[in-house]
This record gives sequence, C-alpha cells and structure tokens, in this order.
Amino acid sequence: MRRVRDYDAELKALEDKARALKARRVEQLGTLVTSTGADALDMEMLAGVLLDAVATKDADAKEAWRAKGAAFFQRRGRKGSRKAGGDGSSGAPQPGAGPAPGSGAASD
Repeated sequence: MRRVRDYDAELKALEDKARALKARRVEQLGTLVTSTGADALDMEMLAGVLLDAVATKDADAKEAWRAKGAAFFQRRGRKGSRKAGGDGSSGAPQPGAGPAPGSGAASD
C-alpha cells in the first residue's frame, strides 16, 4: 500500500529552504558591497549606479564590467589562499566565485 504524502509538510520544507536561500543571497550581496568598497557610497548613489548597470544596453560595457568583476574575484581568491595556509579554502564560500560565464567551464 502506498504511503500518504504530507503535502503541507513538503510545502513548509520548500518554503523554509527558499527563505534560507534568499537570506544567504542577501548576505552574499552585502559581503560583495563591503568587499568592493561600495559601502563607502551613500545608498542613493549606489542604487543609481546599479540601476544604470541594469538598464544599459551597451554589450561592450557589460562585458568590460564582467571582466573587471572576474579579475576582482581572482585577485581576492589569491589573497585568501595566502591567508588560509595556501590551499585556497577559507571555509566560507566567496560570492560569485564560480566560473565566469563564457569561460568554457561546464556548469551542469
């Protein structure tokens, strides 16, 4: 005989997981703002910069920003490896530390 599924419990578990993922993303974005030094900007300026970046249609500018961001995370990874004993593992995941889009690394 088949066991009855508890849809309410499954839904609650999925909601809890979604809430935890959202909280983790917010924390990573805060870490990103702080680590880039953007926390020195006032909120209105930071919001304006981000809105312009989202609204721009200039593919060359977006690619330049992506490359600059990738270089930032690569530099940061090397600094972390010196501090963490040389193995590159600091215990906490770096936000956006995955392979850069278009780098040829398989993501699936």
